[in-house]
Amino acid sequence: MARAEVVRPYRGMSAANRRDERRDKLLAAGRQVWGEAGPAEVTVRRVCAASGLTPRYFYEQFPTRDALVLAVAAQVHEELAATLVEASRSESGGLERKLRRALTAYLDAIADDPRIHRILTSDAHGTAGLEELRARSVGIVTDLVVQYSAEFLDTPAAPEDRRREALFVVGGINQLVEAWLHDPRQSSAELATLCTELALAVATRTG
Repeated sequence: MARAEVVRPYRGMSAANRRDERRDKLLAAGRQVWGEAGPAEVTVRRVCAASGLTPRYFYEQFPTRDALVLAVAAQVHEELAATLVEASRSESGGLERKLRRALTAYLDAIADDPRIHRILTSDAHGTAGLEELRARSVGIVTDLVVQYSAEFLDTPAAPEDRRREALFVVGGINQLVEAWLHDPRQSSAELATLCTELALAVATRTG
């Protein structure tokens, strides 16, 4: 009869907690390397050196280097989406104020961390699945715009029309943000105000 493996706590931490801690270290190291040197430099060797972990622990968490890159990108996009939601919910005003507050917080988060800036603007063609991840992130933001439009706008619109408008708005804002990332001549507040005005012009149109 086979003996069940006994996994004892180490320094008060369970095996699962230790694995989670190692994953967090690898993600932080991957973000650091990517943000400072670019995605091509996110290698197993360099990430292990930055995290203080061995390749054994790397492959315990990620089957490939690309899997880590995708996990880092997903983490960044999730954090930014959470920033949008939290900022809009903390604003007690109407749609215009909520949208401006959310966009300002989003842009400030990018401006305050150069690593995020580089992760968002890196060429997506070098890692399989990265473009799809970015597309899904755009879809999540589009869903939020549709939700808020239905909640705050009085202008009638069929659901399919509302979603097309939201896709147009999000796509346009995304292009403006990308241009700003490469050449930030405006402040985050100025760009947020411009994006808000353009978004509302589309969302409140008639006819």
